[in-house]
Amino acid sequence: MQKRSVFKSKYLPYVLILPQLLVTLTFFYWPAAQGLIQSFFLSDPFGQSNAFVWFDNYVAIFTDPLYLKSIGITVAFSLTTAFVSISLGLTIATLANRATRCKALIRTMLVWPYAVAPAISGILWLFLLHPSFGVVALALKKGFGFNWNPVLNGGDALAMVIVASAWKEISYNFVFFMAGLQAVPHSLIEAASMDGASPFRRFRSITLPLLSPTLFFLTVMNIIYAFFETFGVIHAVTQGGPGGSTNTLVYKVYQDGFIGLDMGSSAAQSVILMVLIVGVTVFQFKFIEKKVQYAG
Repeated sequence: MQKRSVFKSKYLPYVLILPQLLVTLTFFYWPAAQGLIQSFFLSDPFGQSNAFVWFDNYVAIFTDPLYLKSIGITVAFSLTTAFVSISLGLTIATLANRATRCKALIRTMLVWPYAVAPAISGILWLFLLHPSFGVVALALKKGFGFNWNPVLNGGDALAMVIVASAWKEISYNFVFFMAGLQAVPHSLIEAASMDGASPFRRFRSITLPLLSPTLFFLTVMNIIYAFFETFGVIHAVTQGGPGGSTNTLVYKVYQDGFIGLDMGSSAAQSVILMVLIVGVTVFQFKFIEKKVQYAG
């Protein structure tokens, strides 16, 4: 006999979901609506007066070479961060899944870095890669003659924030890949092994297609993470420098709004960033998801 919940009053379900609706409206939809409205106004630095300027803020943004540069930096940063974190997460999960001893301990140790805050992750890697006292930076200079200097070199700074951001997300990807690998039927792997398929061929032909739903989900989540949640890493380590080389779109919103006090431009950039990430997500669901193989 199937159990069912019966509400004696037709208004009770609405009362139960009312707190969640209030929180969502107050902290999500209301600020989003305010940002959209603010993007059509030009405000003084103290917010005392506003002038309706239609789309002037948007026109100014797309004629600003610094903003166009930030778009390129954000695309390169997001794609590289997502690729590195997903690739390493899948590799580590595959190796951990084959471990025969201390499986629980190994998995627990690999999950722990996800608990580290983005800003702390950035500071940790700054200590390792700082040109003056960083252990890794000094080893690169003494061992390979590579003059690593993220303080002055924009390419090195971008590489450092990519490493710090990707390292933070590897554990998140590891958890999902481990769950996906454990759901792969061992009978298929054993049958392919008996047919003489190599480990790489078994992984490419059996494991990876069965992991495609997990891989698709993590691709979407990692790109969203790289667009939004890496603000703490950049703010703690480079503040968008040197020379704007790590000034991503989300950090430029902060710079123009909280430092430059240009609220209209900052709001317009927020709207563009939202539209951009929605467009990327829709593109992934519309085109990339067609290659996903769901087990039915």
